[in-house]
Amino acid sequence: RESNAFIFGIRAVIEAVKAGQEIETIFIQRNLGGNLLLELKSVLHGTDIPTSLVPVEKLNRMTTKNHQGVVAVVSPIPFQKIEDIIPVIYEKGEVPLILILDSITDVRNMGAIARTAACAGVHAIVVPSKNSAQINADAIKTSAGALFSIPMCRHANLHKVCLYLQESGLQ
Repeated sequence: RESNAFIFGIRAVIEAVKAGQEIETIFIQRNLGGNLLLELKSVLHGTDIPTSLVPVEKLNRMTTKNHQGVVAVVSPIPFQKIEDIIPVIYEKGEVPLILILDSITDVRNMGAIARTAACAGVHAIVVPSKNSAQINADAIKTSAGALFSIPMCRHANLHKVCLYLQESGLQ
């Protein structure tokens, strides 16, 4: 079983999000309520951090600690904004090569694609916030470390990313 780091407890997850901790996904217990959960949802608003409503048994399998109905999986890599990357590529005098991946849910496929992308000179990879493979130890191993060298971007709406890239002069 692979070992991503976890943050558990509603307040701890809220503070991690506020501090800019790279979070892969947040699991929230179904039918959970209360003011702290409302605060968590408020803090998450406007971020591209995926959340999943899950049965309490899933959270109990992830940790034996008092999770209070919320467990965040910490990402081993930083996610970047495509809007910050494109201008830098142009400033270097290069033509941006951006890979957009939709519906890649297998972590090993994600890693293999990243490895190939690194060889092909891809400047950044964009994945959707939801329904995308986690970037975890298996993905990084399969990528032969390429996931550490290619900027990864997560976005809620890939169509908007495509429009932005067109407006930025990409074909």
